[in-house]
Amino acid sequence: MARPRTVDEYIDGFTGPGRELLEQLRALAHEAVPEASEAIKWGHPAWVHPSGTILFMVSGHARHASIAFTPSTREGFDAELAGFATGKGTVKLPYGQPVPGDLLRRMIAFRVREHEDDGVLWM
Repeated sequence: MARPRTVDEYIDGFTGPGRELLEQLRALAHEAVPEASEAIKWGHPAWVHPSGTILFMVSGHARHASIAFTPSTREGFDAELAGFATGKGTVKLPYGQPVPGDLLRRMIAFRVREHEDDGVLWM
């Protein structure tokens, strides 16, 4: 299978709950940060600030999707992420469970602010 060149191609590689969750995350990203552009970075969908800096990325896996922020963004929401598996900058979102839309919108807003106000670049 060829590597996806667009976010559409990436999402087209999934079916069922995986595809549904990735589409929900994409819609949420467009709503939360409409000025960002979509790109494929390291084989995964990324949302890029007009300055060229990656704001966040998503990836689909066998049983979950992940959303990746900077570690500082993820750490800023540790208390609210207690019910989720997390990594250095990632949050696992299991298929078949509701998307924590409000939390993700606030995390995206935090990430945009830390980039625009504090100059925090991608990892």
